[in-house]
Amino acid sequence: MQADDLSAGGAVPYGVRGAAGEAARIHDLSAGDEVLDGVHGVAREAARIHGLPEAEVTLINVSENATYRVDDPATGTRSILRVHRLGYHSTPAILSELAWLEALREEAGVRTPRVIPAPDGSRVLTVPGRWPRDCVMFEFLPGAEPPQDRLVPGFERLGAITARMHRHARGWRRPAGFTRFHWDYGAALGAESRWGRWQDGLGMDSESRAVLGRLDRELRGRLRRFGRGADRYGLIHADLRLANLLVVGEEPPSVIDFDDCGFGWYLYDLAAAVSFIEDHPQVPEMVHAWVRGYRTVLDLSVEDEAEIWTFIMFRRLLLVAWIGTHTGVDIAAELGSGYTEGSCELAERYLGGSLR
Repeated sequence: MQADDLSAGGAVPYGVRGAAGEAARIHDLSAGDEVLDGVHGVAREAARIHGLPEAEVTLINVSENATYRVDDPATGTRSILRVHRLGYHSTPAILSELAWLEALREEAGVRTPRVIPAPDGSRVLTVPGRWPRDCVMFEFLPGAEPPQDRLVPGFERLGAITARMHRHARGWRRPAGFTRFHWDYGAALGAESRWGRWQDGLGMDSESRAVLGRLDRELRGRLRRFGRGADRYGLIHADLRLANLLVVGEEPPSVIDFDDCGFGWYLYDLAAAVSFIEDHPQVPEMVHAWVRGYRTVLDLSVEDEAEIWTFIMFRRLLLVAWIGTHTGVDIAAELGSGYTEGSCELAERYLGGSLR
């Protein structure tokens, strides 16, 4: 079964999920090698359906989804295949992601990977099985993550390209049936808690819960006062880390991995850019560079700039939850309970006013 328009029915097995919020807490790709072996079989079948039966399919990484490199000896071509986790996005939501990704490339000059459709024209391919999985094939883009020794210049370029994406999102007429989730307080830390509860993060004890509870309450109040006006809240990438940029020389970076794109505060894109490195000593310089780059394209008010650390801490608390529910992901296993401890230290500084 394939789906090729925004009105197509979702192929994700919603019956597995139970309550809508519960599915978001269960990252099935963290369940162990048996699940990943099955996902690898899905990737091989997707390559076959794409007309690449002899292709070598190599796992690149596991995050929300499993991403594979597909090398076809018959044609000498390379592509990227994304196999989706269960219960995260419906097929129409994935098609909506691809619609914005393509519009950015065609209308805003932001280089994004082209979608390679299946032979029947489907952009989202649903591989059948006990639990059908959606798959998307992308072109392989050259380049590498911006180097760690050039973080500040890299963030200035990132600020400019982020502003171009926000400018496009504000004026873009979304296609009928467009659907993506939100990254507001309720979805991230509140009733929905899409990536799980921060209270269940690794290494959490009573002292940690008390500190992070105070942070949670402060964030909730500040975000409510900040509001969701059209100049502050809209369609965003939501995971614009340097790992999702590909740089070749001095060319503008390519932007990849729109899987988390949805509706949120524009400043959340800056917060996501410093994911996992919020305590890096260069972060203040990186933030200032991002703001400089952003202002070459769009205005950013002084009032908005004053809340940047609110969004960095909002994202940080969300990542405490993410690590707790994604233990099979390499970076989550690497950071572990130390990330919770570091989050408490940053929370104390933020609550004390030294990070604003």
